[in-house]
Amino acid sequence: MRIVIGSDHAGFELKQKLTSLLQELRHEVVDVGTWTSAPVDYPDFAEAVGVALREARGERGILICGSGVGASVAANKLPGVRAGLCHDTYSAHQGVEHDDMNVLVLGARVIGIEMAKELARAYIAAAFSGEERHARRLAKVNALETKYHK
Repeated sequence: MRIVIGSDHAGFELKQKLTSLLQELRHEVVDVGTWTSAPVDYPDFAEAVGVALREARGERGILICGSGVGASVAANKLPGVRAGLCHDTYSAHQGVEHDDMNVLVLGARVIGIEMAKELARAYIAAAFSGEERHARRLAKVNALETKYHK
């Protein structure tokens, strides 16, 4: 799988560690920055991950900031992005299975590296179920996006 990964300065170290894990798991990683721990603004990297997904440079994304909240809010402003902030493995896989989540958002100052690795594994291993109730709900989410992104 091709995975787009991005972070602000607070998530830089975690991004580097998750990139290594993803490569060990034989995934192709598209790193959209940041590339240092110098202060930057999380919306820039939320946009970079979302645009890369919209341009089909990856199938899924991982986005990291300090808490994960700001990056999640910013990423969900882009049409077609379904970003979910996860701190537990159930949410990481269920977000994909039920909601077709395509960006996993992590808070580097909230979770440790081992939990982040577990979340990434659960997220990458999951697939959208396509069950009627989930497809119906996803269609409603997409309709909201269309209705208000004019």
